[in-house]
Amino acid sequence: MNGGQHAQLDELDARLIQLLTEEPRIGVLECSRRLGVARGTAQARLDRLVARGVIGGFGPEVSPAAIGFAVTSFVTLEISQRHGHDPVTAHLAAIPEVLEAHTITGSSDLLCRIVARSNADLQRVIDQIVSCEGIRRASTIIALAEQIPYRTLPLVHSAVRR
Repeated sequence: MNGGQHAQLDELDARLIQLLTEEPRIGVLECSRRLGVARGTAQARLDRLVARGVIGGFGPEVSPAAIGFAVTSFVTLEISQRHGHDPVTAHLAAIPEVLEAHTITGSSDLLCRIVARSNADLQRVIDQIVSCEGIRRASTIIALAEQIPYRTLPLVHSAVRR
């Protein structure tokens, strides 16, 4: 959220978000019918949630494993302070297997989630990552199994209860 403001959610917001999460292809008219509100109310709530940054998108969730990228790993990177984050971030953004990167605290500077087709392919991806002059060191952890997938609904419901 911009300016440090936090979006307040109410029960209708939470129910709308849950419905859209469970059935992403549902239309606003069907949302309004199931939620028992006017179509204009459902549309206005949805527009407000998008404008406030609560809902960030409506694109499909793509499973990397389903398209051949079965290995997920997390890589921490130490970067040269002389070069800064920007060149490293630009380098990482050009690598399709880098799904996300976050600046972190601690002994490393960046945490990346990456995928690869196999362990051998993971080595190729890591080699490509560390080829950037601004990266001093990488440490990789291979994920064996996903125990809790990325989720936000429990957080949405918790925000409403507070």
